[in-house]
Amino acid sequence: MNISAKNLGFKELNEKVRAVSGDVCIDDCYGQRFIASGASERTININGTPGNALGAYLDGALIQVKGNVQDAVGDTMNQGKIIVHGNAGDALGYSMRGGSIFVKGNAGYRTGVHMKEYKDKKPVIVIGGSVGSFLGEYLAGGLIIVLGIGAENIPVGHFTGTGMHGGRIYIRTNKNIDNLPAQVLAEEAENLEEIKEYTSEFANYFGTDNFINDRFLLLKPNTKNPYKQLYVIN
Repeated sequence: MNISAKNLGFKELNEKVRAVSGDVCIDDCYGQRFIASGASERTININGTPGNALGAYLDGALIQVKGNVQDAVGDTMNQGKIIVHGNAGDALGYSMRGGSIFVKGNAGYRTGVHMKEYKDKKPVIVIGGSVGSFLGEYLAGGLIIVLGIGAENIPVGHFTGTGMHGGRIYIRTNKNIDNLPAQVLAEEAENLEEIKEYTSEFANYFGTDNFINDRFLLLKPNTKNPYKQLYVIN
């Protein structure tokens, strides 16, 4: 079913979307918030620019956006998939605990903050371009992959991995990253089998190379207790 979001407030639009039991295509989307919050077992296509908290608490639905997205996409999502054929704002995948997000372009600050995993729930974020500062802040689990397409310099901002105590971050770059937080180790990734499935999926969505033969840096925590130094003198 097609729904035009033109001249609709976010409450009215979301009521219309929830009233449809099957798949939905939203046209003329201009900043409406909370679209597909908690949605499961259907496909929602969006033409335009959805507002903050797209797919918050997503529980199995597939969301495809032909355009850019704003802040807090996939906030605390549990499972499902979000595919963005544009750029993303800040706090992408905040507290994400399952499912996957693919962004063709760039993402803003604090991507993947507080991501976590448990048993078979392993969240994944793949960014095609560059990301802002505080990537993977307090990361507790899951995978973040930054492909750096079109980036002349290192495709991440400052304070990458601050507070990181789990999970892994892969960054495609020919350079090394200086001034990482003390609890983060960076090494050249020797085996990319862990991310091959996701770079191939990215390539299928956006018509790119899968970059699996390129150089990636792997960032991971170097201690199980990165906060110990805050409370213990010796």
